[in-house]
Amino acid sequence: MKNQAIRWGLLLAVLLAFTGGTSARADAARRRNEVVEVVQKVSPAVVFIGTEQEAESPFRGRRSMMEEFFGAPPQAQRQQGLGSGVIVDPNGTIVTNDHVIRGASAIHVVLADGRELEAEVIGSDANNDLAVLKVSSKQPLPAAKLGTSSDLMIGETVVAIGSPFGLSKTVTSGVVSATGRTFKADGRTYNDFIQTDAAINPGNSGGPLLNVDGDVIGINTAIFASAQGIGFAIPADKVRRIMDELTRFGKVRPAWVGIEAQDLSPRLARQLGWDRTYGAVVSDVEPGSPAEQAGIRRGDVLAEMGGSRVSDAEDYVTRARGYPARAAFPLVVFREGGQRTLQVTPVEFPPQLIEALAWNRLGLRVKPVRGGMSVQSVRPGSAADEVGLEPGDLIARVNNQPVAEPASFQEALLSARGSRSVLLLVRRGRYGYHVTLPF
Repeated sequence: MKNQAIRWGLLLAVLLAFTGGTSARADAARRRNEVVEVVQKVSPAVVFIGTEQEAESPFRGRRSMMEEFFGAPPQAQRQQGLGSGVIVDPNGTIVTNDHVIRGASAIHVVLADGRELEAEVIGSDANNDLAVLKVSSKQPLPAAKLGTSSDLMIGETVVAIGSPFGLSKTVTSGVVSATGRTFKADGRTYNDFIQTDAAINPGNSGGPLLNVDGDVIGINTAIFASAQGIGFAIPADKVRRIMDELTRFGKVRPAWVGIEAQDLSPRLARQLGWDRTYGAVVSDVEPGSPAEQAGIRRGDVLAEMGGSRVSDAEDYVTRARGYPARAAFPLVVFREGGQRTLQVTPVEFPPQLIEALAWNRLGLRVKPVRGGMSVQSVRPGSAADEVGLEPGDLIARVNNQPVAEPASFQEALLSARGSRSVLLLVRRGRYGYHVTLPF
């Protein structure tokens, strides 16, 4: 009798354990929502990025004991930065923000499994705030799928994964609050962003914004410091274009559209019959340009670009830089009371036009010499002539970029296209001074 009671007790214990385990599993299955599935699917591909940067000592001017006795050079201090990234190819290709790795002397990538690897910069672009890194591994790495952002819906669920304040593998979720968002911060214009209320904090930069299928639909990049629930991500379609350029060429090749745009004043808008508060007007179309070939005319109102509204002329110029050569985009223009959609395909800026760009806009012809570009001639009545530039002056920097050879001078001028002015560092004899010329 006693043995039988023991057997029944053991059987009851087994049944309780089985039903309890089944209940726990059923409860876990019930709580397993789409966000949990996305995190489990993609988090192995999200990485922590740490950087080191050489910095001057704050005690510059003081000599250390080593310097006093042995003449040893001062030791540079190391500043550390942090951010996030996402592996988009099993071969170790990582996408992150340019500002995460800018100026870094060393880049360390920590994988989800705890391994730390040194990263190589394949290419980076400050204008689009994107960078492509590469790490080496003997085995294929977990990778996320780079999706599309053209079909995003306002209100759909999104998930952000990153390392805010160094807290790795942090997950937040929210919705798409807006698309095609443009805003200004720190003296720069940021455009064509996904806005989300998923929490994005310092350290999230470079991490992925995901849809419920686990596809990367954006790269988290910016927040309003004084706001809550407002974060921004670079849309995946733009990421793909820039990533392809950086992977193939190491930089974004300057592209040429051939449109000169200006802001719409209320009076000009009325004359053109445009009754909206956004847009820019085409003031000139360069002969033989992609814009001319697409059928764009002087006086057209640029209403939409790549599926979202054009706010003003600066917005158009900034967004045009996000389209590398051969990357076509739709441009909606308003003309004679109606709107029409034109397909524009930028091409690489023709080298023969760069010299004309410097002559027509600045009034300068230059040639390379040691230390920069030497002014050969100044066009009378030009902007350069009005500020007093003379043949023999040396241009050492353009918009704070060193111009030691023709290629860097040309690249600096191409980057300045669409800007209202250009800053030159000019050296004359032993003296150097900055001048600002309208551009």
